[in-house]
This record gives sequence, C-alpha cells and structure tokens, in this order.
Amino acid sequence: MRRLFSGIQPSGELHIGNYLGAIRNWVKMLTDYDSIFCIVDYHAITASYETEIMQERIVNAAAECIACGLDPDKCTIFVQSHVPEHTELAWIFNTVTPMGDLRRMTQFKEKSEQHKQNVNVGLFDYPVLQAADILLYKAEAVPVGEDQVQHIEFSRRVARAFNSRYGETFPEPFHITPRIGRIMGLDGKSKMSKSLKNHISLSDSEETIKKKLATAVTDVNRKRRNDPGNPDICNIFTLHKLLSKNSEIEYVNVECRRAGIGCIECKMMLAANMNAELEPIRAKARDLKEHPQQVWEVLEAGRQRCKPIAAETIREVKTRMGLL
Repeated sequence: MRRLFSGIQPSGELHIGNYLGAIRNWVKMLTDYDSIFCIVDYHAITASYETEIMQERIVNAAAECIACGLDPDKCTIFVQSHVPEHTELAWIFNTVTPMGDLRRMTQFKEKSEQHKQNVNVGLFDYPVLQAADILLYKAEAVPVGEDQVQHIEFSRRVARAFNSRYGETFPEPFHITPRIGRIMGLDGKSKMSKSLKNHISLSDSEETIKKKLATAVTDVNRKRRNDPGNPDICNIFTLHKLLSKNSEIEYVNVECRRAGIGCIECKMMLAANMNAELEPIRAKARDLKEHPQQVWEVLEAGRQRCKPIAAETIREVKTRMGLL
C-alpha cells in the first residue's frame, strides 16, 4: 500500500471545518493507504500559546481525531516532537531550499498579518518542516485543504532538489484535495478559525450550535424574510450540502430561492443535522478525554512505529550526503 501522511495542529478543540474539510475524508482513505497522522506540535508553537495547557491540547486533538473515526487499529497517530528526526531532516532540507521559494508562500503572508507581534523564523520556515514531516516517511499521498496545496507543491520541489543533488531518495508527494472547497466561518468572509472566533467546535453542545448558527451570515442581499435568497452564495447552504440529506438539500435550494422558508428555519434544519452527526463524536471524545492515559498509549504506539522509519530515512540521507 502507498503511504499517506497528514497532520493537524493541537490548537485546542477541533472545529467543524477541521472535520468536514479534513478528518472525515481521512477516515474514508484508511483502507486505501498506509495512513500516518501527526499531531504537529512543532508547527503549533510558531504562534503564541500557553505552555501549561499544551499537553491538554495534544490529548484533545488526538482524542477528537480518534472519535471522528481515525481508528488506531487502522492507522498510526503520533506527536511530531516525539520523533526528533522531523527537525533534523528540516535542517537538512533548509540547505537545498532557495529563499525565494519561501518568500512566495501565501500562507506566510496571511499568518504574518494575523500575528503581527510574532512574525518568527519558524513561521517563515514552516513549509520546510512540513516537507520534512511528509518526506521523512516517504509518503506519496497528502490529503490537505486548498490553502495547503502550495505547500505540497513546495514539498515536491524540495524532494526534487535533494534527489538532484544527492541521488534518488524521496518520492514527489501528491496532494489529495476534497472537492468541497474551503469551509468558511460563521462570518461568511474568512476560513473557519478559532483565532477569528467564527467557528463551531466539535465539542459544542446542541444549544451552543443553535445559538452560533442563529447569528451566522447568510445571503447578504436578502434583507427581509419574504426576499428570495441565493443558496449559491450562502455559507449555510454549503454546510447543508455536507451534512443534510439530499431531499433536504433540494428543499432548501428551492424554497430559499422563492422565499418559501426564511434563514432561521434553514439554520435550525442545519443545526439538527449537524448535531445528529456530531453527537456520537462528542460522546466518544468525552470518554477519551476522561481517560487521557488511553490516548497517550495510542500516541506512544504511534511513536514506536514511526521512530524506526524516521531513523532509517535519516541514515539513508546522511549516507547519501557523505555525513556517515
């Protein structure tokens, strides 16, 4: 089986955008790939964080991934910093990476605007570490959202540059991007994000989800209840297409356009479907968080599996470079 690699930051509770845009698709691919998933704590520290809750954030991220369907019997889950070869390979890749390639990364520009008080070298070098994450395991498939496609193309260039200089070592990975596109936040303007406070967490209660959806932006051109709406530009309808039955999607599509239903009715239908999907996930995640040792055992098993793979890759790399 070809190997698949992807990662998720331990930035607190996961949100519906993480689930619909990434994790739900990862689960569908478990039978087709040798799948490795990483809690990327080294990437997370490029933004300011509270050190005393980082361990809790790691457990929460892993617990919610498992609750969403990443069965440890069918895939490998581990913590990035527990396998130090990630940063060792990143340093090596720094020596074959042109500065110009990093300057062109659009996500660095976006993050620099969001975190103006902490534009650090790690944030700039983020794509190199990401390339090391993927190539350390010689992964070929990398499921990512649209905003990460540029980084995977960068990883391909890094692999090509190393292979050209030191001999064929790494495959050039390809990205797998879900057709659903970017999951927008409740403001309807930006990608769903905890830092922008425009998100719905997987752990949010039924009532909290209803309240958040009630204030979500819909078709901005629809001012009154009896105005026809345009579902094509409504973020709530996008979520319906991912969470509702086909019959309900068609109902909303038709009735919204002729003002047969209002935005509140549309949102409450979505809330019911979202809660139906999330309730078993919330229940399993709660149980895992109450028994964190179970989560750490999964992460340690993942480390034990990944460590020898990583060590072998580094040994091969150093040999090719004349360092061993």
